[in-house]
Amino acid sequence: MLKPCIIGLGYVGLPILLNLSKKIKTIGFDINKKRILDLKNSRDTFNEFKKRDFAKKKIFFTNDVFKAKSANFFIVAVPTPISKSKYPDLSHLKKVSENISKILKKGDIIFFESTVYPGVTNNLCKTILEKKSKLIEGKDFFIGYSPERVNPGDKNHSLKRIDKILAYPHKFKIKNIFSLYKNLAKKIIFTKNIEEAETAKVIENIQRDVNIGLMNEIFTVCKKLNINFNNVLNLAATKWNFIKYKPGLVGGHCLPVDPYYLSYISKVNKFDTKIILAGRSINNSMKKKIYTEINKLINKKIFKNKKILLCGLTYKENVADLRNSMQLEIFKKLKKNKKNIFGFDPILNRDIAKKFNLISKDKDFKKFDIYIILTNHSLIKKKLKKLNNNKFIFNIFNNDLEKNT
Repeated sequence: MLKPCIIGLGYVGLPILLNLSKKIKTIGFDINKKRILDLKNSRDTFNEFKKRDFAKKKIFFTNDVFKAKSANFFIVAVPTPISKSKYPDLSHLKKVSENISKILKKGDIIFFESTVYPGVTNNLCKTILEKKSKLIEGKDFFIGYSPERVNPGDKNHSLKRIDKILAYPHKFKIKNIFSLYKNLAKKIIFTKNIEEAETAKVIENIQRDVNIGLMNEIFTVCKKLNINFNNVLNLAATKWNFIKYKPGLVGGHCLPVDPYYLSYISKVNKFDTKIILAGRSINNSMKKKIYTEINKLINKKIFKNKKILLCGLTYKENVADLRNSMQLEIFKKLKKNKKNIFGFDPILNRDIAKKFNLISKDKDFKKFDIYIILTNHSLIKKKLKKLNNNKFIFNIFNNDLEKNT
């Protein structure tokens, strides 16, 4: 019988834990003591899950790895960011591999879900586990890879509604593993090759990044030519094989990161990629372009001395995630230079809102003259509809900052 432990209880690990613990007693481990304390109290500060989602679940939370020793099946879902120099930062994976090796025993199975470049699972994680534990992978313990496909804020593609890749080159307890992962997917796609699964995961996000980069570039061209981009997009979308990607500020933990992972391992193998980082270049440039557009707007004479509210600071609609958020960076830069600029984001928890000195009360929300939408959360849409007609509302990707009536 498999006794699971989920390591890393963020946007990926927590939904895995909550799904498994409906039927199986599951350990939830995270090194963040505050995160564990919050989860013990059924409080998800990421606002993805409510208190009721924790009810009647068979969960043991801990930040002490030795209290996870009773587990024999580990699912690792820790962050894999990039450094300031845009190189893969595998420090979390290294640390978790070292921690697991302290309690690793014969017959244990470890599945990694973190997004990596091909080769990391075997060349880094496996190497650390074998070295530290003195056990041999494939004989004493077993490794697999199942790339995460959690999409925060997307209720249509929750775990039970998606297809999931399962890469496992062994026969040991394979039926038990399939049975467990059926709780985490609609359909399982099996492969024995871990490196192929690692590559498949990283290109899923690169494809989206490149396509959004293309739309951002076309958006910029349309602006230069004084053409309404949204009308152009809707017309083009009438063709059967046109995919309607939209321009936007690209943030979060995946798209701004994953292209650098594949580009890095390509360069190590003496191949310089061309297209993979092309999207990154364009998407990274959008922060400056949008900042410049907003600056031009608020410096117009008709808006002099007006109170301005920037709405939505997270990287994505209806998601309380500030990682790599260009919206937040734009807000901080504008706020630094303008005393009449304030920020608002209704889905951030109170502690974070206070940290950035954001407004929070409904009565304060109504006091502004100009509202600029950076991230169009559903709650923001509702609040803006209730405003008086004399307010100016602008959406940064709607008709090139014209008044949104």
